[in-house]
Amino acid sequence: MTAIRYDVTGIGNAIVDIIGRCDDAFLTKIDKTKGAMQLVEADEIARIYAMMGPAIEVSGGSAANTIAGVGSFGGRAGFIGKIADDEFGRIFSHDIRSQGVAFNAKPTTGGAPTSRSLILVTPDGERTMNTFLGISTEFESGGLDTELISASAIIYLEGYLFDRPQAKQAFREAVTIAKANNRKVALTLSDSFCVDRHRAEFLDLIRSGVDILFANEKEIASLYETTDFEMAANNVSRDAKLAVLTRSEKGSMVASGSDRIAIAPEPVANVVDTTGAGDLYAAGFLFGQSRGLSFEISGRLASIAAAEIISHIGARPLTPLGTLARSKALSI
Repeated sequence: MTAIRYDVTGIGNAIVDIIGRCDDAFLTKIDKTKGAMQLVEADEIARIYAMMGPAIEVSGGSAANTIAGVGSFGGRAGFIGKIADDEFGRIFSHDIRSQGVAFNAKPTTGGAPTSRSLILVTPDGERTMNTFLGISTEFESGGLDTELISASAIIYLEGYLFDRPQAKQAFREAVTIAKANNRKVALTLSDSFCVDRHRAEFLDLIRSGVDILFANEKEIASLYETTDFEMAANNVSRDAKLAVLTRSEKGSMVASGSDRIAIAPEPVANVVDTTGAGDLYAAGFLFGQSRGLSFEISGRLASIAAAEIISHIGARPLTPLGTLARSKALSI
């Protein structure tokens, strides 16, 4: 069996996040619905990019954000995703590696461009996302890094990537590799619309191969087709070994069998940008679990990470999360 060299490796969309501030009038000017995530084509994203003001360009995508968060805690992290041999592919590679994350993907030539998302943040902290999916959604089994998966304590799967049959097969193969090496598998449902599209297949994956499930209230409600959170929590306890359910300002819940552990939210003086809150929550919890910490401590780390990320623009911590955790008397 391969020795463990990494705490968490994520598999997901490799997207360059282009994050900038704007006012509501700008959203009206470009005809975008505030707070929504819209898929756009290459010409549309180029048009908006040309019109927007100064921006921060960082490696993004849900799982990539989580993995960078694991690294910020001091964890050993890896990422698997698909990029093109272009300017934004080079930005993604350089940025994620600069976070100390292992990323060994070979850029693809002659196909679709690297994926990117324009994230426009209004003064109230609301984010409006315009995403060009590009090449990342073409991920398939050939892009799996078997060595990286085998050497990671936890493999983290991004639900956003689950649309195409080739990606679904890659997920199943990743689970097989992980289980053959006695590793844990975590899955985030990512979005209630993802759940609506793939409910039966998600449930099959959860029941057969997932050790840790992440979902927010909308996602878990969609999975079980109910508006009753407690009913959904009871249902997921029968299907998942461990479910971590986030509830925004109400905090979160860890459900393991009949056990329910309430995790209080970390206070935030000023919410600036909600981009990546769920991603960084997952980072804290996964880091804690990879280091053998309790559900309670892992949940506290998760809440600390989520609070830090919504206190400023962007989905990368400004304060190292390990330093922040230790400042709150948490031994990690």
